[in-house]
Amino acid sequence: MQTLAQNVTDTLRDWILHGQVRPGARLEEVPLAEQLGVSRTPVRAALGTLATEGLIDHQPKRGYLVRGFDVDEIVAAYEVRSVLEGLACRNAAVRGVTQDQARGLEASLEEGDRILAAGVLRPEDHEPYQQMNVAIHDTLLTASGNPWVTRFAEQAQNIPFASDRIVLWDDHGIILRSHGDHHRIVEAVIARDSVRAEQLMREHVYYAGIILRRNYEKLLEAGDAAPGAKPPRRLLAAAGASR
Repeated sequence: MQTLAQNVTDTLRDWILHGQVRPGARLEEVPLAEQLGVSRTPVRAALGTLATEGLIDHQPKRGYLVRGFDVDEIVAAYEVRSVLEGLACRNAAVRGVTQDQARGLEASLEEGDRILAAGVLRPEDHEPYQQMNVAIHDTLLTASGNPWVTRFAEQAQNIPFASDRIVLWDDHGIILRSHGDHHRIVEAVIARDSVRAEQLMREHVYYAGIILRRNYEKLLEAGDAAPGAKPPRRLLAAAGASR
């Protein structure tokens, strides 16, 4: 069971990763404690954890400031994730997944198929698809049997716009391609084809980074972002890639 400090940490991390708290924003114990309806102690612990993760920077006597990441840093995080999650799939294929893991993966694939069968991306399907996406990737990380792979992959995901919690929900064709990747990856892992499983996952995650960069550059050309600026919140809707 999660502690209150862990719950507060997850909430604040989610706010940052989804752009609800913007780069440069100040996070202070007292206002956050009041906003969340908790004491200062779990907030203090949460802020320390997020600082360790690199999402916020401590400013002496000024609290914490939300860190900004430029698009090159975000794409670099995708590159790291592609290697780590590829390794996880290779290990999972070598070890073999449990029956429960296989059933969970198949159920997630069916849920994604059901959502995408509508032929359009409906707003109400965004969160269920996001949960399905996270379930597949987390199951494969766990199935790797290597806690260090999971730990470092999660650290790479704790960068805004590079997170497994973010599904850029706009282009049905790209989301359909991404979910097709899920099918091929799971098929390779269950078949214990370690080489193919690793290659498929590496391409799956790396391609998401390419799509993000491509759409960020489109925003630059349209004048919606200044060169060198942090990715705007509109990127969430414009990029159209998952995971």
